[in-house]
Amino acid sequence: MCNGDENSPVTVMGRENSGLFSPGGQALFEVHAKLPLDAAVIAAAAEMLGRVAEGTGAFWGRATPHDAAVDIAYQTAPTLEGPPAPRRGLPALKLFEHIHSPEVPYYLGWLNYWSEAAARAIGFPDLARDTDLLSRSQRSASGGWVVQLTDAPLDLDNPTHLEALLRGYERFPEIGGRSAPGPLR
Repeated sequence: MCNGDENSPVTVMGRENSGLFSPGGQALFEVHAKLPLDAAVIAAAAEMLGRVAEGTGAFWGRATPHDAAVDIAYQTAPTLEGPPAPRRGLPALKLFEHIHSPEVPYYLGWLNYWSEAAARAIGFPDLARDTDLLSRSQRSASGGWVVQLTDAPLDLDNPTHLEALLRGYERFPEIGGRSAPGPLR
């Protein structure tokens, strides 16, 4: 699906991933969208992510500006020399097929959708530890969450934004399969 407006393009696509390359060996359907990062989209982004995620029955999802998403991609992309070489001190993450359950998010972004099952898998919310995140979170109708890491779109050249992303990974070691596999909480 594409809006055809060359000045403000919106593109949405979906694709199926076989169980061979998906967490827990379960075939999954992914939805990707490319939107202009203008004031209207920024204002509606959390609601859009939540509605698309809820409408598709997603386990989890994220919305992240392109430049930050490129840095985040280096967390799983193997190099010619071997394992991933994350930028900016971000942690290395397991390849998708090595994550034990589809409920476990692959990575963090500016806006994060976690279904009720995904939130339970990563231990969110913990009222004692998640006060800051909860102040920028919305509960969905089905019990999931839209969690915003930073007030403005994620810009990893901004030290405050980079620190927020690093804190998120520290808080949720399950994301990206970094903690030992075990039963979901």
